[in-house]
Amino acid sequence: MAATAVRYLRSVGAPTAAGPDATTAAERFGVLPRPELRAVGDDERLPLDPAEFRRVLGNFPTGVTVITTRDEDGPAGFACQSFSSLSLDPPLIVFMVGRTSTTWPRIARAGTFCVNVLGKEQGGLCRGFAVSGADKFAGVANGPAPVTGSPLLEGVPAWVDCSVQAVHTGGDHLIVVGRVEALGASGESEPLVFHRGTFRRLDS
Repeated sequence: MAATAVRYLRSVGAPTAAGPDATTAAERFGVLPRPELRAVGDDERLPLDPAEFRRVLGNFPTGVTVITTRDEDGPAGFACQSFSSLSLDPPLIVFMVGRTSTTWPRIARAGTFCVNVLGKEQGGLCRGFAVSGADKFAGVANGPAPVTGSPLLEGVPAWVDCSVQAVHTGGDHLIVVGRVEALGASGESEPLVFHRGTFRRLDS
């Protein structure tokens, strides 16, 4: 399992513990020291039901975003709840993405992305970007983010234009740190909120 993870991270240019590409990847993402990847031992696994894990953590409400990028094959994106601010100086944000994501390798190759914070009326837009294999941008109005050119979705209440700063391992997910290149907010819509498996709105 660890060897597979190392091969995957190398394939997208992320830093790994060893290998001929380690220095180049570390320079690209600015990550030192490089994370050590290893398999999780049986004695380290908790007797935890994944469904119970999701149920309990679902009590924590989150905002909803769509992470977008543009590479040589065109636009790409995915719906993401695990997004947060990280640092003010320098300005950094963070999001988590599953290792099986088909969009993440394209973000890694491009090295840039835009976080589109969805508004309360954009639940349908979120569902469209949560589907794998479909043309997610069909009928979705967007323009280029000002610095990276990543797709900025029309009508979102806020957006953050970023370059990839670092990538860390986190179990079955990757932790992606982005350096903020530009950002903006319209202030015209309340955020879309996800709680206990459904979309909700803030109470007035």
